[in-house]
Amino acid sequence: MTQELLVVDQLVKHFPVRKGVFSRTVGAVRAVDGVSFSIPCGQTLSLVGESGSGKTTTGRALMRLIEPTSGTVLFDGIDVTALERGELRGLRKRIQIIFQDPYGSLNPRMTVYSVLAEALRAHGLAPRRERRDRVFELLGLVGLPPEAAGRYPHEFSGGQRQRIGIARALAVEPDLIVADEPVSALDVSVQAQILNLLEDLQEQLGLTYLFIGHNLSVVRHISDRVAVMYLGRIVEMGPVEAIFERPVHPYTRALLSAVPVADPAVKKTRILLTGDVPSPIRPPAGCPFHPRCRDAQPACASCPTPLAQAAPGHYAACPVNVRPADSGNQSCP
Repeated sequence: MTQELLVVDQLVKHFPVRKGVFSRTVGAVRAVDGVSFSIPCGQTLSLVGESGSGKTTTGRALMRLIEPTSGTVLFDGIDVTALERGELRGLRKRIQIIFQDPYGSLNPRMTVYSVLAEALRAHGLAPRRERRDRVFELLGLVGLPPEAAGRYPHEFSGGQRQRIGIARALAVEPDLIVADEPVSALDVSVQAQILNLLEDLQEQLGLTYLFIGHNLSVVRHISDRVAVMYLGRIVEMGPVEAIFERPVHPYTRALLSAVPVADPAVKKTRILLTGDVPSPIRPPAGCPFHPRCRDAQPACASCPTPLAQAAPGHYAACPVNVRPADSGNQSCP
C-alpha cells in the first residue's frame, strides 16, 4: 500500500470582513470551508474549479503561507498546523511551491544564480565552493544552459522564467510541490514543455504534486486523482478517468461540458449554468451548488451534503445522484 505523504482534514480558512471606524468584524469570507483530501507519495492530486472556488487558498493554507482558521494538515506524520514559526523553517525544505506568475515570483534585481544560490544558502544545503556547481546542475535539470545563471529574469521568455521557478523549488530537494496554475500564463506550446518537464522530474525524483488549475485538458494529462472545488468545498473527488468519464456531481458535469473537443465532427451539449455564484460571505445552506443546479431537490437546500461514495475511490457531495444506500460510509478517506 502506498504511504500517504499529505493528509488534509477539515481545513478551513475564513477571512474576516471588517467595517466602521473601529474595524469591527461583521462577517467572514468562507474561502475554504472544510476541505479534506490526501495524496500518496509520488502521485499527483489536482484541485480544479472556477475562479474564486478556494483552490489557491487551500494550497497556501496547507503550507501556512497564510494561517488556516482551523483543521489539520499532516505531512509525513507531522502536524503542520501545530508547528511554531521556527519549526516551520525546517519543513520548508520538504514542501515547495511553484507560483502562477513566473515573472512576479522572481526578484528582478537578482540574477538567476543569486535566486537559486539564495535557497541553498538559506537552508545550508551547499558550501559556498559547491554552490555554483549545484546551480548549474539545477539549470540543466530544467533544460537551461549554464550561462543562464548570469542573466536577469527580464531577459528570459515566460516559459524559461517558469523553468527558473521550478529550479528554485527543486533547489532544496523537496518531497511535495504545490504547483499553483504553473502553466496558465504560458502559450500552449510552452505549456506542453513545462508539463512534460514536471512529469519527467516526478519520475526522476519521486516528487509528489498538488496541482492547482482550471484547464481541464491539462489536469487530465498530469493527474492521478482530481478534486473538484466549488465555493470553498470539495464537491467531487476520484481517479482522473472516473471524474472525466463518469462524473457524478452536476457541477463537475457542467465544467466538463465546457471543455472544447479538437474534432469538429463531434458535437457536445453544453450545460449552461443559470444565476451567479453565491457570495462566500453568505453561502447557501445545504449543497452550495443547489441555487444553480437543474437537478436540485427541496432537500438540497437544507440537508448537509458530505462526500459520499459513488464508486470505489470515487466520492461526490450530491444527495440526488449518490443515494445513502450506495454510499455506505459517508466520510471521505
